[in-house]
Amino acid sequence: MKANEENLLKYLDGTKQFILPIFQRRYSWEKKQCEQLWEDVWRIGQNENIPSHFLGSIVSREEVTTRVQQLCVIDGQQRLTTISLLLSALGRAIGMRNVDIGIDNNRIGGYYLFNDKEDGDLRYKQLLTKHDRATLIQLLEEGKASDNTSLLAENYRFFEDRLTGTDLEIVYMGIEKLMIVSIALDPRSDNPQLIFESLNSTGLSLSQADLIRNYVLMAQEYDFQKSLYENHWYPMEQRFGKEYAKRFDIFIRDFLTLKTRQIPNKRQVYESFKRYVDDKREPEALEAVIKEIAHYSELYACIALLEEPDQELRSCLEEIHALGVEVVIPYLLGVYEDYTLGQIEKAEVIRILQLVESYVFRRVICDIPTNILNKTFAGLIGQIDKSNHLKSLKIAFSKMRGRSCFPLDNEFQQEFQTKDVYDLRTRNYLLRKLENYERKEPIRVKDYTIEHVMPQSLSEEWEAELGENWRATREEYLHTIGNLTLTGYNPELSNSTFKEKQLMKGGFRDSPLRLNASLREVERWDENAIVKRAGILSEKALNIWRNHGISELTDTPQKREWILADHHHLTGEILELFQQLRRRILDLNSTVSEQITKHYINYKMHSVILSVIPQAGRLFLTLNLPYSDINDPRGRCRDITNIGHLGIGDVEVGVFSENELEDVMFLINQTYEKRKADAS
Repeated sequence: MKANEENLLKYLDGTKQFILPIFQRRYSWEKKQCEQLWEDVWRIGQNENIPSHFLGSIVSREEVTTRVQQLCVIDGQQRLTTISLLLSALGRAIGMRNVDIGIDNNRIGGYYLFNDKEDGDLRYKQLLTKHDRATLIQLLEEGKASDNTSLLAENYRFFEDRLTGTDLEIVYMGIEKLMIVSIALDPRSDNPQLIFESLNSTGLSLSQADLIRNYVLMAQEYDFQKSLYENHWYPMEQRFGKEYAKRFDIFIRDFLTLKTRQIPNKRQVYESFKRYVDDKREPEALEAVIKEIAHYSELYACIALLEEPDQELRSCLEEIHALGVEVVIPYLLGVYEDYTLGQIEKAEVIRILQLVESYVFRRVICDIPTNILNKTFAGLIGQIDKSNHLKSLKIAFSKMRGRSCFPLDNEFQQEFQTKDVYDLRTRNYLLRKLENYERKEPIRVKDYTIEHVMPQSLSEEWEAELGENWRATREEYLHTIGNLTLTGYNPELSNSTFKEKQLMKGGFRDSPLRLNASLREVERWDENAIVKRAGILSEKALNIWRNHGISELTDTPQKREWILADHHHLTGEILELFQQLRRRILDLNSTVSEQITKHYINYKMHSVILSVIPQAGRLFLTLNLPYSDINDPRGRCRDITNIGHLGIGDVEVGVFSENELEDVMFLINQTYEKRKADAS
């Protein structure tokens, strides 16, 4: 290896040609890299005190040549190509403006872009790979390209724009100061792959996919290298199109997860791949691996890029996409592989996709953390019986516990009714599924806006509509499914009263949307109405996000272990208030125990005494006592016997401060004595 510091323009000058091996990545510099290059050139061009600027290294290996010295570029093609674009645009700008800056368009081309005495491919100082070759040649020859969307064309236009009205002499002076380190490899002793990996490039970082491609192809004999690339790798790059640079890293990680059942670190996919092919370096074995990767890239395109040609399957995949869970893809690659081999039928694939969708969405509604889903689906790969895929998937789901559990109907339905769905990332997906259930002519949710039936800002009329506990009703139900719908008349509805929203043009009675059907005949919009509608929609939700028979396979109920930290309102003063109340309740009797659920905390002996529901700025208590039996001299209690609510009991009382604890304990003591008497 020989490394020399050289002036970039002198390095380009002379009868030579820079060629790229077929394994090199496509041109991938974007506007931000071009902006950085331009700023550096402009800065050093106008500052006489800066003698030079280091651009980076160019690693090459001399090929066997005749008239033209050919250099195979191992690293540095991005900056080399971008400089060619800038020089070409500069030369044309000089010619169009007819200015004298010490060089003209013909000399820029003759010195740095073309081998003027050569014909055919030898005419060009730089030949890119198959993807970009024709585009670069068009730009250098004509200043425009047939593919206007390519990064080459976009960056050429960027330089054209920057050169407009600019002092061209400053630009050229800046380019003249650019320096590189030219690293020439000895083909007999230098390992280009090791050098390639260890270089600390100042340009755009290599992706894991770039490293993998070079690792696979660089060390091969030319004919075998060409065969691997043209028969397997190039079609794969074409398949991903403009998504290649972004998607291939993700795909190869998913492929390795499927094959090894271990999830590679995002920054170590290349190392994981090398371990995977470590014993497959012989040509025949290596070709089998590359062929396999190319095959799975087709399956990946169907799943992740929605290129599945079958409409029914694609619709199922679109629903999974809407949930934003790419972690399911390694498992789905295995499903699709079995499908292509004829081991499972299309109908079974559809049911598998629907089951996966239900599993993911139910967990979202039930607030089960999603950060372990990647491990969950990677683990599924080894649990599937390929002779009965769907059944074995159901069995696997039925056995999951804790943070991996499949939420069953009762938990899902309860959470669906009470969850803040307005602030969900998937709220449009949720409302679309509810509205379009069993519709043959589905509506597009993006044509509508989300409407709060009880508005976010309450007028006096709305406070009267909701009743004396309007604050609690708003706090509890504002963003829940019972209070949300879709409309095309959001500005018109605004904060109007419920009756006005019903009767106005475009209002609920005039709406063709199914979500508004249950709003047409309601006389009053209050807590009871919201709870009732939530129940109706939760029944529909059970039919949409079905458990597909999971409950029939579950031997024991799946239970979550909740802790006080799960109640996000238990902070600061409310937490301190709760702790004081908690101590007093537990001091009633040594047999009183605490049970923490998701939405409330129960205190019980043989049966529940009361439930504590933490909310913003207060604690709500439900006492397990008939309202008619409560002795409430201060009138603090509310009868919730026929009102849907959280907690256990028909008497509700609020606690806002420490000063109220004595009064509240007087009420709690009554239900405690009642439960104790029932148990004796």
